[in-house]
Amino acid sequence: MRALDRFDAVTLDDLVSEASLLTRVDRKYVVPRAALEPVLAALDERTRVLEIDGARDFAYESVYFDTPDLLSFRMAAQPRRRRFKLRTRSYLDTGSAYLEIKTRGARGTTVKDRDEYDPDRSGELTAAAREDVADAFTAIGVASERAHDLDATLMTRYRRATLLLPDDAGRATVDTGLEWVEPDGHGFTLPELTIVETKSGSSASAVDRLLWRAGHRPATVSKYATGLAALRPDLPRNRWARLLRGPFAATGAPSAGSTLNRPDPSRTTPTRTTRTRMEDPSCFVAA
Repeated sequence: MRALDRFDAVTLDDLVSEASLLTRVDRKYVVPRAALEPVLAALDERTRVLEIDGARDFAYESVYFDTPDLLSFRMAAQPRRRRFKLRTRSYLDTGSAYLEIKTRGARGTTVKDRDEYDPDRSGELTAAAREDVADAFTAIGVASERAHDLDATLMTRYRRATLLLPDDAGRATVDTGLEWVEPDGHGFTLPELTIVETKSGSSASAVDRLLWRAGHRPATVSKYATGLAALRPDLPRNRWARLLRGPFAATGAPSAGSTLNRPDPSRTTPTRTTRTRMEDPSCFVAA
């Protein structure tokens, strides 16, 4: 986005060290691309943008996995204390990928495991990955056997730019080029929309305040659940009704030529994921 060109760059290492928030409030906004330009133009000139090898936005691809009865989706659509979200996340510029398992148990505690994954198998779950998911299910009271029912359900693609605000005022990500694709190739794009996520401390960030001043309010949006509800009108949709009646109503332009990679049956050797627990750097680099 041209509005970002006037800002100085920040390296990934500096971004991670300067933007570590002990207490973090996250807010998401769905904003027309044209309406976001003046908001970004009004930011303090000391704002910096993540830059790696001369690039300031980065390509992401996520494949979400769910059961045939869409257990993950339904837990989000009809909010319950127990829930999970499972995806592979690929950084297309670097060729790396991760398996991410996010769970919330009966006490409301959220746990996120993020493990290195074979980028060539991002559209499938290996046997080792299913074992890890089964353990995560057990921890939140979901039958471990359900891990064997999981299959790729939806792929999302977008480009992400990351802003570091001055004076330790937080950070923000801007996602553009939004695309959703089902396994059969059915999908849509929303080229004129952006999803902005702010991460700040106890008080709202400058990005939040500028968005509010321009008439934009935080939205309940999930790339997986909202996108799937837009593609399948028969699914529960009350939680995202405002978006589905508004920005997502026309489900944008058809997705051209994208397909969700399916498992190669000739590959029989399971790949063990590397088990690591770490802070999700998705808000830093091309999540």
